[in-house]
Amino acid sequence: MPRYAQLVMGPAGSGKSTYCSTMIQHLANMNRSAHVVNLDPAAEHFDYPVMADIRELIQVDDVMEDPSLRFGPNGGLVFCMEYFASNFDWLDESLGHVEDDYILFDCPGQIELYTHLPVMKQLVEQLQQREFRVCGVFLVDSQFMVESFKFLSGVMAALSAMVLLEIPQISIMTKMDLLSPKAKKEIEKYLDPDMYSMMEDNSDHIRSKKFKNLTKAICGLIDDYSMVRFLPFDRTDEEGINIVLQNIDFSIQYGEDLEFKEPREVDEDPDNLNYDEAFQDKVDS
Repeated sequence: MPRYAQLVMGPAGSGKSTYCSTMIQHLANMNRSAHVVNLDPAAEHFDYPVMADIRELIQVDDVMEDPSLRFGPNGGLVFCMEYFASNFDWLDESLGHVEDDYILFDCPGQIELYTHLPVMKQLVEQLQQREFRVCGVFLVDSQFMVESFKFLSGVMAALSAMVLLEIPQISIMTKMDLLSPKAKKEIEKYLDPDMYSMMEDNSDHIRSKKFKNLTKAICGLIDDYSMVRFLPFDRTDEEGINIVLQNIDFSIQYGEDLEFKEPREVDEDPDNLNYDEAFQDKVDS
């Protein structure tokens, strides 16, 4: 049977660990088994259990303290990931083969890992050799996407990861729950944007004709081929989380080969039933 993986990517501070925590809880509420693997050697803490942690293999602090290497934080993280790429056997031993493998890989926020360094591409190839169907989940902080040029930069970052990794990718605007009502209304136009209109609205801010033509070409590429579209992610909105999960599951064809499983026992105390279970109870009665 195939195995399934979400590669959770995005710039530092985009909410990758929060996304993993929220998604794991959502999957548990659906009676679906899922696990998280931490691939960030600079991570400090999690509010969820991990089935494997790259810090058991190598840590950024140890690399930075090594006098023979003399790396700073960025160089140290890249060194850690390259060391990880040369030791994929560790990942094999850590993953094993559990029932209904559905794994979220919480990746580092070093943006060059998704633009030109080969480490993440090598990881994808290793997972595919192990019968994983992999979907990239690229996160961008919605709080920094309320201006058109910042939005365009986020689109280009997501597009770079898509081109490098060559896997299905879902792009997500995170932290929607932190936006003010005014900002939420403003950001709606970026979820399904008209790139040409956006370009025209901001053309007065571009003084150089050369860069104006370049921006127009980029907007045309994104708009004509529908290369990148963002889904909103509000960790307090169960329906929105489910829409994100459905898009991811569809991209990796999750569920096509699953066998029927007996549902878990339902608590007889009505006060302890969640919404779905209570609704089903009402239907059955």
